[in-house]
Amino acid sequence: MKKYSVNQSSKMLERAKAVIPRGIFGHYGFSVREGNPNFFSRASGSRFWDIDGNEYVDMMCAYGPMILGYNHPKVDEAAHKQYERGNTVSLAGSVMVELAEKLVDTVVGMDWALFGKNGGDATTLSAMIARSATGRDKILKIDDGYHGVTAWMQDSRPGTIEADRESVISVPWNDLGAVETAIQENPDQIACFISSPYDHPVFRDNEMPSADYWPSIERICREHGIVLILDDVRAGFRISLSGSHEHFGFKPDLICFGKAIANGYPISALMGTEEMKREAQKVFYTGTQFFNASPMAAAKATIEVLLESDAANLMTDIGNKMNAALGSVAESNGFKLVTSGIPAMPYYRIDEVSTQTHFAWVDECVQRGLYLLGHHNHFVSTAHSSADIERACEIADVAFRAIVENGQISLKTA
Repeated sequence: MKKYSVNQSSKMLERAKAVIPRGIFGHYGFSVREGNPNFFSRASGSRFWDIDGNEYVDMMCAYGPMILGYNHPKVDEAAHKQYERGNTVSLAGSVMVELAEKLVDTVVGMDWALFGKNGGDATTLSAMIARSATGRDKILKIDDGYHGVTAWMQDSRPGTIEADRESVISVPWNDLGAVETAIQENPDQIACFISSPYDHPVFRDNEMPSADYWPSIERICREHGIVLILDDVRAGFRISLSGSHEHFGFKPDLICFGKAIANGYPISALMGTEEMKREAQKVFYTGTQFFNASPMAAAKATIEVLLESDAANLMTDIGNKMNAALGSVAESNGFKLVTSGIPAMPYYRIDEVSTQTHFAWVDECVQRGLYLLGHHNHFVSTAHSSADIERACEIADVAFRAIVENGQISLKTA
């Protein structure tokens, strides 16, 4: 199995650098590695093709938005029909109301919805509503928890200042004592607690909540008048179609959705309880493209297809099969592939080897047609099939053998 040639992709990257900072900006820039593809030409179902014509089984799903398969006919049809009627108009489209009603009917315990473009719109708006509701300034979050690129979420990166983060308190995941200590040390100052449903940072194993974590967090927040915000942007609809909080047994005040909500069309949503509705009406947060009607139609169709196909359970099954199959391939080559996170969002790590070795294996996979990343959780969609699992295993097997033959094995150091 030969490695792919990515000459055209490499040339396009150099062309891009002349007119775009770094050539590929933002989080997509982290995937730029020598020998790997940089630009796609088309996509369909669970696969995409780069501009050199190479085909890839896609385990990143565009970092999460693709949940039903690229170019899903029902979603695309709904979006295109709405686009023909009108997309960005001087009035909101009635589809906005229909989408909000669909979300309220689908997500347990939520009574309203507002819309933006990115998950960061939802998380930023949620923090503003919490501050308005409580009259407090501080935000309590998890260490390395990612809730968008707003300055208060960034950790001493260029362009940010210390003042951006002075109202943010971080605590370890799964540590109820640390949460209670933070509240005691900042009495009547914490507006909200925000977290993903489980810990899925980059560069380390993902971790589930302990059995009592979320019910205890809910109780603590209620006792201290703290708004409880669930960031379900990444995991939303992959754990439960009713919301990840339903799976883990708690009720948040606000829930942030994005990524998979419209199968790749640009839209995000913030949902909340009736108690939060009055505050949501006060806060001003908007954008020129927030009222695009076509993505709203796509989101409505996506949710309908998700419900019809029992998508969360389907992706859990596919993910379990993919993870087990790749684990067996690793074992047959003398390695242990550690999988963490939910089955539909697996984080992979080769046990007892260095990060460099793991990245070498990932590169060998990518350069033969299995699109993985070394630093991020992956995603499974309803479009992934047994044929994809078989193809992924063939490539992974060759990749394991390649890193052995190339002498790219180094052990993890303490």
